[in-house]
Amino acid sequence: MELPVLNAAETTPPRYDFTARLIEHGLDLLRPLSIETMQVNVGRLCNQACHHCHVDASPIRTEMMDRRTAERVIEVLAAHDAIRVLDITGGAPELNPEFEWLVTQVRRLGRHVMVRHNLTVQFDGNPRTGAGMEHLPEFFAENGCEVISSLPYYAQYFTDRQRGRGVFEKSIRAIRRLNEVGYGMPGSDLTLNLVYNPAGAFLPAPQASLESDFKRELLQKHGLHFNNLFTITNMPIHRFKEDLLRHNGYESYMNKLVEAFNPAAARGVMCRTMVSIDYDGRLSDCDFNQMLGMPLESGIPRTIFDWDFDAILRRNIMVADHCFGCTAGAGSSCGGATA
Repeated sequence: MELPVLNAAETTPPRYDFTARLIEHGLDLLRPLSIETMQVNVGRLCNQACHHCHVDASPIRTEMMDRRTAERVIEVLAAHDAIRVLDITGGAPELNPEFEWLVTQVRRLGRHVMVRHNLTVQFDGNPRTGAGMEHLPEFFAENGCEVISSLPYYAQYFTDRQRGRGVFEKSIRAIRRLNEVGYGMPGSDLTLNLVYNPAGAFLPAPQASLESDFKRELLQKHGLHFNNLFTITNMPIHRFKEDLLRHNGYESYMNKLVEAFNPAAARGVMCRTMVSIDYDGRLSDCDFNQMLGMPLESGIPRTIFDWDFDAILRRNIMVADHCFGCTAGAGSSCGGATA
């Protein structure tokens, strides 16, 4: 399979030595513990263009996973019972024409499906085709998907500031529709998790206290329910990095991350139990490495079409400056704090 040239937009020499910090704390090189989760980015198309988006997703992006690559994802999952979870992300993953097919096929294998659902896509629909997405809550419920959705804050000002005018109001309506089919409701087995990331260049507050605040405010003011809140640190790459550089805040933010390095968080980083797959089948250690064009280490298969479970499990995980974002404070991952 012929692949496009890797993204070389951020190939500047490292100014912060993440490997040295690992060694300083007796961690040496990061190695996988297992491959329990396959995280698949099915495309860059999104109905929004958020300021903090490390994927640089937007309504004008065209990259999209095709049926051939999606079929290969299914083949690999079917061959390895150890991979219990498919984590589907984007862009807005629902905008990929193969999305619903992929979900139903994975569920037939008995695997757990997590969807990084952009709440507002329920109302905005597909920016390219105009197709509606109002059916998504019912589709998710029918397939028992775990839904994970970003809500930057429980107040309109901070949410709209980060994600665009009107996003908060649409998000509240979307969560209500998910609640109506059972998501996040007491006694239901349909899981709705929300994601918080700071509106600026600072670390998230403690996850447990923020979750308590979110649950209280969303219930009292909007009558809404959800299961868990995940806190995620803004990663110093792509749009967020560009904004930091534009305002001369990059070094200050990086120093903040480095000073907050937590070896316990480093031991629990998500890349130790997962592998990331781009829309074209390229393999990376995590979603962030994928967005920077960082493949698996030399000598390890580079695409899902060359998949080798044992070799991938034996790899050293590739690290760089941005890894300080996952290991600062309580840690950060697609599943929230790690320590």
